[in-house]
Amino acid sequence: MSPHPLDNPIWESLASRHRALALRHSDVARYPPEVAPFLGVPADGVDAAASLESLVPRGDTVLLLGRTPAQAEGWRLQQLAMLAQMVCQAPIVEVDGPDLVELTETHRADVLALTALVYPHYFRPRTVELGRYFGIYQEGRLAAMIGERMGMDDYTEISAVCTHPDFNGRSYARRLLAWLSNDILRRGLTPFLHVSHDNRRAKELYLQNGYRLRRDIAFWSLRRDGHGP
Repeated sequence: MSPHPLDNPIWESLASRHRALALRHSDVARYPPEVAPFLGVPADGVDAAASLESLVPRGDTVLLLGRTPAQAEGWRLQQLAMLAQMVCQAPIVEVDGPDLVELTETHRADVLALTALVYPHYFRPRTVELGRYFGIYQEGRLAAMIGERMGMDDYTEISAVCTHPDFNGRSYARRLLAWLSNDILRRGLTPFLHVSHDNRRAKELYLQNGYRLRRDIAFWSLRRDGHGP
């Protein structure tokens, strides 16, 4: 049986939908640091020492999902958590609310300000190049947003589901989640996402809106020790 692409989503995304963005050396691929902090390998235990040396500057940290390379001297691999990988396979009941705005370059400053406040670890200056992003504006401010991140032939990851604290409790995240999930389904793709089991509020939102646990998947950090270029 062939491996399921969602068991190794970073590698599969860099090998398909985001191939043009990939920085690749032999059996290792990563996103440019200004796009996303993610790195992938095709299988567990790959000897990636030379590739890591080429792709990851000293003192840098990259993040992996599922598959990890063989341990290499000078590198620190640490499991951060087991994440819930969830998929949605049927349309979600949508809720009324404010208009949705497709976020473009003209909205970049607002997007970076919101993600820096409530989603700071994974959103970079060029993350919006990974897919489509949508938001809700209220009182002249970006109140909530959602976007697409990794993707393969049959799957699209939903990410950056976040609401400004001043606008919590208005069902904006639910509205955005239902609309984008349904739009992905209409395109013949399956939406998926990752969420920490500790983030009970977000996990409950996804469960209440048709997402189901596919599997737990290990989330890792890999840091190159030392300093300098």
